[in-house]
Amino acid sequence: MPDYRERLWATPWMFIITGLLIPASILVLAPISLPAGIITGVVLYLGVAGLLLLASPVVEVSGGELRAAKASIPLEFTGEAVGFAGTEASAERGRRLDVRAFLMIRGWVSDVVRVEIVDPKDPTPYWLISSRKPNELAAAINGSRRPESSAGNA
Repeated sequence: MPDYRERLWATPWMFIITGLLIPASILVLAPISLPAGIITGVVLYLGVAGLLLLASPVVEVSGGELRAAKASIPLEFTGEAVGFAGTEASAERGRRLDVRAFLMIRGWVSDVVRVEIVDPKDPTPYWLISSRKPNELAAAINGSRRPESSAGNA
């Protein structure tokens, strides 16, 4: 069972705005054929709505690994994870962003989690991941990380 799992669904307003494809198609095709305009609009709407659903990535912490969409990294190579919301999240995605960072951000999810990467061979300084529950994701990453090797000190 995963320590944390979240699917970043598109917001309802994205589906509502996409619904404007139906009247637009009717408007364009009505002079030719009203039924063709209606059918085309519905097919276009269903296609775009389906793409929005398929493009909804999953963020998961389980099995000693952090997965963000198709990317994954063992938790032993992650440092501290910090959640950001509001203007702080905006700054992380904007003026404080390092161009070398790995990004898995979605425009319809404003909050983010910054996960430091501690692998000396990895040039990526951190991952920036969209999350609707940034504090919970950060806690799951920080709590699931394997403790530093202290067996040699005992």
